[in-house]
Amino acid sequence: MRCIFVGIEYAGKSTMINLLTEYYRHRKLSVHVDDHFTIPDSTLSPESRAAYISFPNDVKERMQRMQIQYHVEVIKNYPNTLIAGWHIEELVYTSVYGDDPNCPYYSNYHHRAQRGYEVQVMEARLPDVVMIHVTASDEAIQQRMEADPHEYQIIKTEDIPKLKQRFQEEIDKSLFTHKGLKIVLDTTDKTPSESLDELLLLSEPLITFGELAIRMMDVPDVPYQVKYENGVRKMEHD
Repeated sequence: MRCIFVGIEYAGKSTMINLLTEYYRHRKLSVHVDDHFTIPDSTLSPESRAAYISFPNDVKERMQRMQIQYHVEVIKNYPNTLIAGWHIEELVYTSVYGDDPNCPYYSNYHHRAQRGYEVQVMEARLPDVVMIHVTASDEAIQQRMEADPHEYQIIKTEDIPKLKQRFQEEIDKSLFTHKGLKIVLDTTDKTPSESLDELLLLSEPLITFGELAIRMMDVPDVPYQVKYENGVRKMEHD
């Protein structure tokens, strides 16, 4: 699947991406993961992240806009693409925190660009794109914030209801939603494994025959090697 995970910080997007990455790789498939849209980019070095938050707003806006546009091509060209945040996260956080001097986001983001990115993906007529709205209760979000705070946390406790509403509003506007290419995954009171199982189940109506074949593979629970004997594919493990 080509998955676009969206939703408030601490809902579980990165956790689901990590589990789905392992799911595909355990079946010997390549995965393209891009979980670096939240400012500052989580894939940068600690030194670069610290510097990034002090960049001028126009520089941050341009860098974000360029990578959002770039990932249109990533979605189009890589199977099993797993993206977190992308264009909707940018809109929500700039609209809520853009004028907050204590937040790394910026104001005056071009809010009319979202459908343009989506149109470019839609025009590619890909058979396996799905937007996954990852959410959780207000209480669950707050508990996760307290239990495992992010180094560069974006959201504030008092803003959780407002932010969730803003995400819902923008997801409702999305062309993926209008085309029926959206599922909602509520991770409240679920283990990561339970949420992965629910994600796979909810996405069943949207998958291709190839994806269905992948899911039907009987693979060992332990690491294994693929080999062929007389043209027959086999999986061996210790």
